[in-house]
Amino acid sequence: MKAVVYEGPRSFEIKTVDTPRPGPHEVLLRVLMAGVCGTDLHLHDGEFGPTYPLIPGHEFVGEIEEVGSAVSGLSPGQRVVVDNTRQCGECVNCRRRRANFCLNLVAQGVNAPGGFAEYICAPAGRCFVVDDLPVEVAVLTEPTACVVHGLDRLNPAPGSEVAVFGAGPTGLLLAQFLAASGGTRVTVAAPTAFKLKLAAAWGADVTVELDRSRPERNAELLRAASPDGFDMVVDATGATAVLDQVIELTRDGGTVVTYGMAPEAATWNISPYEIFRRELTIIGSFAQCYSFDRALLALRTGRIKTDGMITHRFTLDEYADALTAVAGSSCLKAVIVP
Repeated sequence: MKAVVYEGPRSFEIKTVDTPRPGPHEVLLRVLMAGVCGTDLHLHDGEFGPTYPLIPGHEFVGEIEEVGSAVSGLSPGQRVVVDNTRQCGECVNCRRRRANFCLNLVAQGVNAPGGFAEYICAPAGRCFVVDDLPVEVAVLTEPTACVVHGLDRLNPAPGSEVAVFGAGPTGLLLAQFLAASGGTRVTVAAPTAFKLKLAAAWGADVTVELDRSRPERNAELLRAASPDGFDMVVDATGATAVLDQVIELTRDGGTVVTYGMAPEAATWNISPYEIFRRELTIIGSFAQCYSFDRALLALRTGRIKTDGMITHRFTLDEYADALTAVAGSSCLKAVIVP
């Protein structure tokens, strides 16, 4: 089969490799579509703990070609999405109900073969049947599951004023969940007009088009949207230039969420006195854990919209072009169609 294979940071080839064979508790999938996200850019640079050689791709939907000898309840021809993570259930973090920090975590597309390939094997117990969903919707299950986990961390109170920086796929998904969470007023801030148009169509109450060259003007527009400050400010960009703005926009007693993935070497200058004096809370949100079922419910009910989110499609041979597209502002969501 054909696959994207990394031998090290920034070193990949489109290679012909052996098609995997499913073990007793696994299924063999023909990959129908795999999402490319910002995490893949970090993996390309050797960040986020990749294990080489690596076939990346952690957001994928496939059709079952073959089932292992011990698999029941799944059959060839069914379409599934896969929770790409497996936890040991026995380490100190798993036993403390922090399974997304499992010390023995296996994550397909990160330290195990992922979906940027024609075929992939996956544990049957991590498969969710999605015959009722279009492939273009199903492929967004993993990022939606990450947002569900983020909302678990944030736990917004009714009547909250929330600002979301970033109108990429996760920013738009976050804004939709927040808008549906019970009386929350949502402001989305981003520099790209067409993405903000989608945010408004999908429930954002206020949109603010940012100008990267005028940070003072951006702050004025955001303060005008919520003069007393926001109860919660979510950074869905991972950009330190954005993080440098969030504290001053947060209401006394408010919460800042670092959701976007910053480079591992990035640092953020904050005032401990400001956190202390104003009783601010800063929380992080990492990946997802046991969130696929709720993500699929949100997609199936239509409360979370995805029409128009996929803007770029590439073949495996065009993987380098997909990385370039994801790094640019004109791309909302790129996918690989093997």
